[in-house]
Amino acid sequence: MQKEEIADLQIRFGVHLRKIREDKGLSLREVADRCDLDNSNISKIENGQFNIQLSKIFELAKGLGVSAKDLLDF
Repeated sequence: MQKEEIADLQIRFGVHLRKIREDKGLSLREVADRCDLDNSNISKIENGQFNIQLSKIFELAKGLGVSAKDLLDF
């Protein structure tokens, strides 16, 4: 994959993650607490500035009460 393709995926994933979080009425802090992640990292993910690891996707899914598939369906 080219850098541009990776950056596009990061942005699309982040936009989708933010929508799920907001639809559930959760703040960055609430998600961070549920996932044992720093809220600044979640913000970076939502803004496409952070290439998230697969294990973190599963942590986020658990914290949001959705499946990993739901997070990746963008």
